[in-house]
Amino acid sequence: MEAVAEKGKTSVHEGKYLTFVSGKEEYGIEILKVREIIGLLDITKVPQTPDYMKGVINLRGKVIPVIDLRLKFSMPEGEQTQETCIIVVEVGAQSNTPQLIGIIVDSVSEVSDIGSGAIEETPNLGQGINTSFIMGLGKIKGKIVMLLDIEQVLSSEELEIAEQLVK
Repeated sequence: MEAVAEKGKTSVHEGKYLTFVSGKEEYGIEILKVREIIGLLDITKVPQTPDYMKGVINLRGKVIPVIDLRLKFSMPEGEQTQETCIIVVEVGAQSNTPQLIGIIVDSVSEVSDIGSGAIEETPNLGQGINTSFIMGLGKIKGKIVMLLDIEQVLSSEELEIAEQLVK
């Protein structure tokens, strides 16, 4: 029984997180998933993709799909500023074909070391509300930071679309 109950939970790991702002909220991604942070580049739009999938960029000869986190999380599209940037993350590290994906965010804050005592479990928000992409809530300097499981932010179908974009 315990194993079944544990299966539905996303494990929360203490460690270093890159924190960033998207909309009015602050989020964190495990630093080990982050490959680099770059300024906005020219994004080539790809027809017939979801709104949040902004297109692809050419990063030193490698084509990388780019998503807008605000649109993915059903927030209004933000104005691009000098602080707007792309966080390049690696997803699917456990599979044979790990993939790089760029995530447009409003600004990057800092790298924070978050201990297990400063991470709360994701509250149950009721049926029908998917929070599987939130690993937990980190408490940093009196603020709450949503710790994202970047592997869960995109569904497997969305990852397939992203993979098709770079082929």
